Amino acid sequence: MSAACALAEAGWRVQLVERRGYLGGRASSYLHPGVNEVIDNCQHVLFGCCTNLIGFYRRIGALDRIHWSSGMTMIEPGSGRRSPLGPSKLGPFTLPAPLHGLPKLLGAKAFTIGDKLALARAFRAFLRPVPAGSAEDLAAWLARHGQTQGAMERFWRLVIASALNANLDAIALPYAAKVVRELFMNSAEAGRMGISTVPLSELYAGAEAFLRARGSEVVFNAGVEAAEWDEAASQWMIATRAEPLHADFLVLALPFEATAKLLPRMPPAEGAEVLSSQLARHEHWPICSVHLWFDREITDLDHAVLLDRELHWMYNKSRLQPWRGTRGCYLELLVSASRTFAALPREQAIATAVNELAEFFPEAARAKLVKAALVKEVRATFGVPPGIDAARPSAVSPWTNCFLAGDWTATGWPSTMESAARSGHLAAEAVCGAAGAAGRFLESDLKPRGLMKLVKQESSAADHRKFPRS
Repeated sequence: MSAACALAEAGWRVQLVERRGYLGGRASSYLHPGVNEVIDNCQHVLFGCCTNLIGFYRRIGALDRIHWSSGMTMIEPGSGRRSPLGPSKLGPFTLPAPLHGLPKLLGAKAFTIGDKLALARAFRAFLRPVPAGSAEDLAAWLARHGQTQGAMERFWRLVIASALNANLDAIALPYAAKVVRELFMNSAEAGRMGISTVPLSELYAGAEAFLRARGSEVVFNAGVEAAEWDEAASQWMIATRAEPLHADFLVLALPFEATAKLLPRMPPAEGAEVLSSQLARHEHWPICSVHLWFDREITDLDHAVLLDRELHWMYNKSRLQPWRGTRGCYLELLVSASRTFAALPREQAIATAVNELAEFFPEAARAKLVKAALVKEVRATFGVPPGIDAARPSAVSPWTNCFLAGDWTATGWPSTMESAARSGHLAAEAVCGAAGAAGRFLESDLKPRGLMKLVKQESSAADHRKFPRS
């Protein structure tokens, strides 16, 4: 979507081919027949540092449908004790980065003094750039930097590992450093969290309107089945489930496993085997979400981080999406990076979620559960273990006038909507480069503020792009 809209705005005529009847891919919504409610396939969030996703939302007129918040609340089971985290102010001014989050971290009751000292050591170490080619995983790095059990369980495993949706020993250190810097150190603005106030497919409906208003179109229910390059016509002939299409340029914006399945139905090309081997190195990690409707209000919080249990995050959709007019309360609960939870039967997963929820919010034990839904997104994200960058290709593919997009391509970001939007903008730039046309769509990174302006930053993979020109 980001590639299509960027090119359409630049004057190109684009056909966006979608295999389903609605937009969004893994970030979409649908009418769940079991509960007769429109739900997201998984709760997706963005942050202030997601400049390309924000730029895409701005382009399609969706920014006013994002609810922003500057803090998060950690809750302990049993006691329900809360520890708010987020930026602090000195009078009317937010403390300068990276000090803006320090007062609330030091005051957080969820951490012992030893935990706080350990976290301070780690944050200080992350002031130094992490080599992009580091082969160290996050678990080994944390062991070297003396992290306490509380810091490990309540921050690194819960906040950072769930943000990257993988176990600590399966996370490359540079990606962990990027998350820590962007969300907690570079600026208060970078760490702001945004949540859609409408179902995700409705959020992305603006992309279809944007394209149609510029002479482009969306072709629904028409997944790509094969593609052939016509040398004489200098065009791609694309077979879809609906009808054949012809195009001067082709952007394959598919998940890595769908790209791998398509390769045998692409023309022979030097470099195709290398791409195939890169795709084979990627691995999926699941995210599960439990949707619960109660007959009464359970909590006054919009969202929360749930400590020491199988559940990780709570999103109060009744408050975040008041247009629903929900009677009682509608909560979405997330479990990240847990293949064990993903393997549970539906009834057991829902029962686990309800029982654990009551440990954080006692009203849940007294409330009546009206209905529930379980969504298992087994292909939610790709993993980012050490060495994965070698398996992330650039936007330039082995084929003439064919380019790659997707969160798994070389964007410098982990598996996020921001990485997907960046990949689309990079692919759109590559198309323009191949056509000898002007086109620069990649949004600049949010600049560090306060004292972080004095700290050396890691370079992004997008800073080193090289695109062919005809």
